[in-house]
Amino acid sequence: MVETNWCITLDKIDESFYPEIAANDAQRQEWVELYAIDEIAGDLMTVAYSNPLTVDFLKQNKNLVLDTKHFTTEFKERLVASIDNLDEETNGLLIHSENFQALNLLQEKYREKISGIYIDPPYNTDATEIVYKNGYKDSSWCSLINDRMAIAKKLMHKDACACTTIDECEVNNLAFIISQVMGGYILRPVIIEYNHRGRVKSNFAITHEYALWAIPQGRDLITRKRETSDDIRRNLRRTGTDSTRQASPKQFYGIEVDNDTLAIVGVTEPLPLGTPIPEHNNPKTTMVWPIDEQGVERRWYYGSERVLIEAAEGTVWAKRIKGEIQIHYHQDGKPKMRKSVWVGKLLDASTYGSELLNDIFGMAKADFSFPKSIYAVKECLEAMSYNPKAVFLDYFAGSGTTGHAVIDLNREDGGNRKYILVEMGNYFNTVTKPRIKKVVYAKDWKDGKPQNRNTGVSQIFKYIRLESYEDTLNNIELSRTPEQEKQLRMDASFFNEYLVSYMLDIESRGSLLNLDRFKEPFAYKMKIAENNETKETTIDLVETFNYLLGLAVTRQKAAARFNAVPDPKGEYENAVMLTEDKEGKYTFKTVEGIMPNGDKALVIWRNLTNDLAADNAALDAFFVKYRAETKNSEFDIIYVNGDNNLENLKSEKEQWKVRLIELEFKKRMFEGV
Repeated sequence: MVETNWCITLDKIDESFYPEIAANDAQRQEWVELYAIDEIAGDLMTVAYSNPLTVDFLKQNKNLVLDTKHFTTEFKERLVASIDNLDEETNGLLIHSENFQALNLLQEKYREKISGIYIDPPYNTDATEIVYKNGYKDSSWCSLINDRMAIAKKLMHKDACACTTIDECEVNNLAFIISQVMGGYILRPVIIEYNHRGRVKSNFAITHEYALWAIPQGRDLITRKRETSDDIRRNLRRTGTDSTRQASPKQFYGIEVDNDTLAIVGVTEPLPLGTPIPEHNNPKTTMVWPIDEQGVERRWYYGSERVLIEAAEGTVWAKRIKGEIQIHYHQDGKPKMRKSVWVGKLLDASTYGSELLNDIFGMAKADFSFPKSIYAVKECLEAMSYNPKAVFLDYFAGSGTTGHAVIDLNREDGGNRKYILVEMGNYFNTVTKPRIKKVVYAKDWKDGKPQNRNTGVSQIFKYIRLESYEDTLNNIELSRTPEQEKQLRMDASFFNEYLVSYMLDIESRGSLLNLDRFKEPFAYKMKIAENNETKETTIDLVETFNYLLGLAVTRQKAAARFNAVPDPKGEYENAVMLTEDKEGKYTFKTVEGIMPNGDKALVIWRNLTNDLAADNAALDAFFVKYRAETKNSEFDIIYVNGDNNLENLKSEKEQWKVRLIELEFKKRMFEGV
């Protein structure tokens, strides 16, 4: 893992950090670019924008999204360490990576935890091949989808569904892949009208695409579509069986309506059977009776008392239709099974995809083609699960519509759904991530500017960058004997077999994961290409190991440095005391969390010198100090880099096990678990 950073709204950050944040000019500039905060003018109740920013300004704008990339590593670690239950508090994860690699990284941490998968993969058209790696076509496209779908399936909860949208060019291939890969699932196609104008094709203007749903066999999991008040236009006058005046005389009465305001101002007493309707002599109001267009005397759905109560609540109202005053009522809609053809203006990808993106970024900056309608994606996610704590995955994230949809769903009902977005394109940093930052800050946008700064949501999302396949090749260093070199030059066929079966597996392994460099884990470097330049880059071993373990992080402490001095009162030989010092010789960093099997784990990272005895004396002192300060010693397993004697500090009642990070890292990276 090349890089890990966090985006956090200010309301999630302790105000003791605010002076440092206000003084950070790079963060201020980003907020100006993303949120136009320089347009916030002051008044008696509002603190105005200024350069530099003030702490008071930050306190009044707590939906601003801080990005730790603008700060030092030391600040980032302190900030992350201040957040308890870190993984639980984190709302989203963005991964800048080729998705096959990203899905493998997620295996331990999210196995059988994903509530639903929505993807809109790139696909071939009759005009151009998709741009993904070297440009896939036909069978190669099938291989691309097949491999990723097979890995993603392992992440799905037993009640999870997967939805893949596709056009006619690859729908048959995709259907075949799903039927082969998704054993135990049934395939259900849905047609979505996403382009009302039509895409010009031979013979037909194409207006639709397909959403292929993989649903666990024998399960009724697709949620029902809820009617809204806009869908329900019901006249309070009954129709059908038992709807006449004779069926219920007590519900035959007049409802008096103000002619100007259409307010319901009163009701009459129920009119007994046989009694004619009296004349109404008030010119300012109209008396409405439950009589239909054919003159048949019917009855109201509600009694007169209930009509007055619900009129006051706004759930019964008068409406003038073609000059006639009618009485309407609202009733919660009955959930209906979703249809296999979806139509409606909100599904239009031009208006609520491309134009929406232009509104968010401004016309000149929305560098992304053919985003999905936000409403189409929201409907797909709602169809998967109404669970307010659902976790959704999109491993072809594109512009980030899926993350946007999750955030909007949470904004609407106060849910805590989470999103995982994977995207390899360069627009990850110019569209995908900035879009999430923007829609967290405000709901509605126009010309790249927020329309209401009071619609932000509280949020923490993490974004990580993984090394590419090319980066891996750049870091391979081979080790072979002169005899091996001679044999390879002599026999080309032997070389091809050797390349796959031995060279990339055995000879290069030490360069891909150099265990000797775990002595200085905070300075582990690889050659990484960025902006057409390859340079030595520090790798985040701590975060990588968390994912290899599948650790649900509860607390991640900032790295701290110490010096060691002999402890005359120590209970064991060579005991030392530690004193914190920014220039200290020994560095420690800890992570606490829960393993996939429920075990409580502590991970201790440290730098090592060439003096094993001194290193372990410092480790022992740190461990004793840590347990005393955190008042937490109930761990099932402890991971630490470098040979150590932590087992010797265990009391008779304690059962924790100690494992070497290096060996565990190697096993999980190359051998699986």
